[in-house]
Amino acid sequence: MTTVLPDAVLSPYAAGLLRVVTVPEATADDPIARQVVDTSRLSDRELGVLLAAAYRLLPVDPAHWVKLGITSACQQRQPVFTPESCAALLSALVDELAQPWGYGNPVLAVNALLRCEGPLPMEAARSAKKLVRALGGRYRHDHPYAMMALAGLGGGLTARIESTLFTRSLHSIARDEASVVSALGPVAQALLAEASGERSYFSPPRLPDVWQRLADMLEYASFAHRALDAAHRRVSDIQSGRIAYKADAAFERDEVGTLGRAVRVALLRDEPWLMGLLRPLLLGVAVAPTAARTAPSQALLHEVARAVEDFPTPEALAALRAARAVARHKGVQKQLDRELQRIQRALGDRPDVAFRLPDLGFGLDGVRTVTVGGYDAVITLSPDVDLTWRANGRALASVPAAVRRDHADTVKELRDLVKQARGHLAAVARSLELGFTAGATLPFRRWHDELRANGLGWSVARRLIWEVPDASGQWRAVLPTDDGFADLGGTPVPEPGPDAEIRLWHPLNTSAEEIRRWRDELTARELRQPFKQAFREVYLLTPAELQTETYSNRFAAHIVHYRQLYALMRGRGWACSRLGPWDGGDTDDAYRVLPGGGWRVGLRHEYRDQQPDGVECASTDRLWFDRRVGGAWRTAQLSEVPAIVLSEAMRDVDLFVSVTSIAADPHWLDRGDDHYVDYWREASLAELTATARTRRSALQRIIPRTNLADRCELTERYLVVRGQLSTYKIHLGSANILMEPENRYLCIVPARRGSHESVFLPFEDDRLALILSKAFLLADDDRITDPSIVAQLRARR
Repeated sequence: MTTVLPDAVLSPYAAGLLRVVTVPEATADDPIARQVVDTSRLSDRELGVLLAAAYRLLPVDPAHWVKLGITSACQQRQPVFTPESCAALLSALVDELAQPWGYGNPVLAVNALLRCEGPLPMEAARSAKKLVRALGGRYRHDHPYAMMALAGLGGGLTARIESTLFTRSLHSIARDEASVVSALGPVAQALLAEASGERSYFSPPRLPDVWQRLADMLEYASFAHRALDAAHRRVSDIQSGRIAYKADAAFERDEVGTLGRAVRVALLRDEPWLMGLLRPLLLGVAVAPTAARTAPSQALLHEVARAVEDFPTPEALAALRAARAVARHKGVQKQLDRELQRIQRALGDRPDVAFRLPDLGFGLDGVRTVTVGGYDAVITLSPDVDLTWRANGRALASVPAAVRRDHADTVKELRDLVKQARGHLAAVARSLELGFTAGATLPFRRWHDELRANGLGWSVARRLIWEVPDASGQWRAVLPTDDGFADLGGTPVPEPGPDAEIRLWHPLNTSAEEIRRWRDELTARELRQPFKQAFREVYLLTPAELQTETYSNRFAAHIVHYRQLYALMRGRGWACSRLGPWDGGDTDDAYRVLPGGGWRVGLRHEYRDQQPDGVECASTDRLWFDRRVGGAWRTAQLSEVPAIVLSEAMRDVDLFVSVTSIAADPHWLDRGDDHYVDYWREASLAELTATARTRRSALQRIIPRTNLADRCELTERYLVVRGQLSTYKIHLGSANILMEPENRYLCIVPARRGSHESVFLPFEDDRLALILSKAFLLADDDRITDPSIVAQLRARR
């Protein structure tokens, strides 16, 4: 057996485990052999050593359970291999083939090669050569790139080995890729295997920098240009008739994968030549050269969309929109719509490119006017994107009939422009919010050129509070103006120098008094921010969380509408599995990687049941934080989590609970489940969460500006409304209503539109709008005509 590392290099615990797996018969009575493997005590390098040793254990070996613990940890973390432990693992994989159950696992061998700290000894090359010979054509279709990397390590990718691995594949573009990577050596070949998605059950998570490492290879970057150029020329030949058209046959499966990798590398490198090839390529593969509702390659179209989602740019997003506009296949259109939505969200995660957006013809006033058939189509950006029509300066109620009849294509283009502008505004706002939650700064020159000087960017930036350095270097909170900046008192503040930094103001970093003043100022100006900033919730560690140390129960034990919860988590970038009444569907840990990439938050939730009317219920459990260490996640003490990271993550979970809790469901009492009803009664009138307290702060400023001012009062938990027939308490968390004096529940199902529409809301919040809608309704309760509400009021009297 190959020696991997002497015991002296390992911690005592790791050395004990190594003895258990290498000499199990001599350590049967060792206490460590009877304990569950505590992988948190092992370094990534020790994991690599132990995996190499444990892989030799037979399934019937008494210490086989140690192998299971080690391999399970390697699936979650990034083991590190020394040259010795890497060679030992390859040797173990060769010896495993002699067993009846032997698998060989070429992918795991390549995983170890990529995670090796130094040059491999000759023993590793000999093992790789043996693996390639022994496996032969066995995995030529399943893991060809992993086998190619092993062949490269074992002496080179010969023509005979290549023909064995790629008997039914490796068409022209993919063959060019294999040739380029083969010349770069086994590490490059291993990177290609990792990037291509070849995985095994025992594989660790994909290396977080695999695309960057591939993009850093100039030879591969040159290949990416050549591959996309070849693809463009082929599609041009199909569109011109030089190549006979056949639906979905323009590219072979391996070429689609190769071109997807080429697009990712070019996007990551932000190559200036990319859009000159990508846009015509997408337009060419999206629609047949005939009148057929097919496409030359749906596979490549959607592979490029997935690549753009991984590394989005505004230009690539625009090219995909153009492809969507020409596609005739309904299924292609629907799938592209879903992909475009995901790309739009992902673009906000790349602030380095998200602000590089076209102005779409909007001036700094946020208005674009287009004359169509003698009428003016006016598109305005703030606070939403609206399209209105005017004739001789007079606003019209709808699209003029003559325009709708004679200029239908132009009307469609204008409506598409509205959608595109909304998408760009959302991307800029999301990117700013993510940077804001990570405490990021921007060079003022970039802020000015990409936000201030762009009509779309300015529409977002001018509604946010920024911080600029003063003469002493201290941060000073300001609002942008047409001429520069102004502070809370309206005093002009000079612009910083082009090389100075600018950042978004966060309430976590200031006093309660300053927060109050900013909220008053924005409400007085009726300035709705593109995301919650002045009214943003703040979450601080509690004594209970300091006691639990590594997890929080602050949002545990809530009963929620599961389908709503699932959709909301996915929409806000959480990775989660679908729960349901099947094996393994009862519990899931949802994760979100937080801005900056160094932290992630986890939320455990459990499936409960399905109600007779089809409503699925789940319950929330603990929340915790993981820190990225060496490419893997390690659970952290809550006290170690940066304050802004903790606050922003808990804000997400508070949103989930407040929106999806059954406490906000006015129909829940009719379902009759006693346990759920008890929760509903308690939670629907509970102490306010941070989200609800922010709602209360907004109502303090909104109510005095309405004709409800003398009919309402804010208490700690309720908005109290005095109607003509009764007095009502609207809970600021759930929006549920109690009628005084006996606190009888009043069920009011929200309408699609309410009478509060003309009231300024400082931020978008459906629950806040619902509370106001109910308040307006109940203030004039003697004029209510809805039969279900009238019946409840009469029953009370």
